[in-house]
Amino acid sequence: MREEILKILEETYRGAIPELRFNSNFELLVAVILSAQCTDKRVNEVTKNLFPIANTPEKILSLGQVALEKIIKPCGFYHAKAKHIIGSAKMLLENFGGEVPADFDELIKLPGVGRKTANVITSVAFKNPAIAVDTHVFRLANRLKLAVGKTPLEVELGLQKIIPREKWSDAHHWLIWHGREICRARNPKCS
Repeated sequence: MREEILKILEETYRGAIPELRFNSNFELLVAVILSAQCTDKRVNEVTKNLFPIANTPEKILSLGQVALEKIIKPCGFYHAKAKHIIGSAKMLLENFGGEVPADFDELIKLPGVGRKTANVITSVAFKNPAIAVDTHVFRLANRLKLAVGKTPLEVELGLQKIIPREKWSDAHHWLIWHGREICRARNPKCS
């Protein structure tokens, strides 16, 4: 049954890509930090205003906390998110020559970067297989009994067991898009 579900998801959402708009690994990092508890559409509206003026660690630091908070306020939790973005920008400059590291263990050291964010960056920016468990992936994995778990890590490990490694990144996008389009948290369009 799991294989059949995954096959249908793959056929339906083949070629699915992130909804977030970005032009660099740093922009992706900022967008994913902003996406916590926020829709990708809202993040794209905010970054449309942010990235033309601050799309590098140096420019973020020059912008400063107060100005950054004003721009990102529509994403919610803007005090914490601004603090994380500024902290990450500083750490990138001090420890990584201003570049977003490709190594998962280095990524999770950045302020505001947990497993989900590190997996998104690992997968999208560096094309390494990863399954990022966001709210959609968590909900669908449990609802469809693909990987039942009480925590995102349990679901991530469960999905890794049933999905071939070379399809991890794609499967993450299949589940996200199915969660947005059909298997919504409230009023799902399926039985």
